[in-house]
Amino acid sequence: MAEEAVNRDVTVHDQWGQICSQLKTEVGDTAFDSWLKPLTPGTINNGTVSICVPTRFMKNWVIAHYSDRIHKIWEKKNPDIKNINFIVQNTIEDSKNLYTPTDRSLLKKISSTPAPQNLYQSGAANILNNSEAQTFGDQSLSVPLNPQFTFDNFVVGKTNEFAYAAAKKVAESRNVSFNPLFLYSGVGLGKTHLMHAIAWQIKKQDPSRNIVYLSAEKFMYKFVRALRYKDTTAFKEQFRSVDVLMVDDVQFMGGKDTTQEEFFYTFNSLIEEGRQIIISADKSPADLEGIETRLKSRLGCGLVADIHPTDFDLRIGILENKARQLGVELPTRVSEFLAQKISSNIRELEGALRRVIAHSQLLSNKEISLEMTQDVLKDMLRSFDRRTTIDEIQKKVAEHFNISVKEMQSSRRARTVARPRQIAMYLAKQLTSRSLPEIGRKFDRDHTTVMHAVRKVEELIMEDASLAENVDTLRRVLEG
Repeated sequence: MAEEAVNRDVTVHDQWGQICSQLKTEVGDTAFDSWLKPLTPGTINNGTVSICVPTRFMKNWVIAHYSDRIHKIWEKKNPDIKNINFIVQNTIEDSKNLYTPTDRSLLKKISSTPAPQNLYQSGAANILNNSEAQTFGDQSLSVPLNPQFTFDNFVVGKTNEFAYAAAKKVAESRNVSFNPLFLYSGVGLGKTHLMHAIAWQIKKQDPSRNIVYLSAEKFMYKFVRALRYKDTTAFKEQFRSVDVLMVDDVQFMGGKDTTQEEFFYTFNSLIEEGRQIIISADKSPADLEGIETRLKSRLGCGLVADIHPTDFDLRIGILENKARQLGVELPTRVSEFLAQKISSNIRELEGALRRVIAHSQLLSNKEISLEMTQDVLKDMLRSFDRRTTIDEIQKKVAEHFNISVKEMQSSRRARTVARPRQIAMYLAKQLTSRSLPEIGRKFDRDHTTVMHAVRKVEELIMEDASLAENVDTLRRVLEG
């Protein structure tokens, strides 16, 4: 019996390892490391597999964003799996039945190591360790909100002042003249911060209001599940009874016609009843790809507010604000250096600051200096200096194979177009930090097409010397 138990545990861990490999490819390194890597598989009993989650917040987030996908992948690998149970483990003792001896040994070592007193954490890490993270409205619909994402913590500058003012107006006024509010920007410029800030402010002013905040992806999964179990009536009642509906990253509905249709009717129902809708995306309504014209029109019928890339002064303000919150003395030369070097993304800017502060505190509060900052961030700064974009990859690959970028993004399947397209997708995965869905959208494809292209090119490189040489040449040109 003991031997059978050991073999079963090995099988569970083997299966989880395979699932993690697939998930990492699908969601990208950053999301995987933040949300999925900390999970640990337990045992399988009567078709239910237990997965250990470090915190309650992480459990809620994983269930909201990844549980359906994990279940689907695991079911394919093991048809006996019927349910997945996410369990929060807060102590070493609680985890006896879910962790291997090696896992428990490592946990004990970590738990006995004191953490630095003021180590700066933001993003996923900050949310995970903050017990104030909450959900609003129906907890089966809403995702947790980051308590740090408030209006008080939002640094306003010329590039975001209009979006900030619009968000503040919606949050503080019961009736506004524009509905919906549509916020859009590139990655890491603050639209999610504003979305969370709106929710916190509304709830602060009127705790009775039913606020539902979720991603477009979760809306889609909920709707698909309702269709599968023939429970669309309950789905409609849930979403059409809210006071405030907030949907993040609506671009993920692109190409999902049935989901768009349901969202369109939900949208109309809420607007007609005077309920507030707040939407975010990475593009303006008119530029959203794969979204029906009538839905684009609806999304743009209220107020559309874009957040532009940060300017130098705003980046300085963000750094000074973060340093002040943490009680850290940040020399002017350091803040100016970081603001000059890291200009595309607030998350990356804050990540760089986090590394510098952590380095200072872990080395017995070593004073932060420009020289130390340059040394700590040398690898990051090198990557910024040679950063390659998907647009640049498409352009160079198209030129190399004598086709147009438009052809590469088209639906043509002729080998003269399909092979360069696959190579461009492969290089995008190798040379950028973009996730598979993000790469796919640049080629008007879904993430599974990108996965296939990457695997195909990897195979061809091993078999076809000429193609391998072409790929290597393009890589050297792009890395420049």
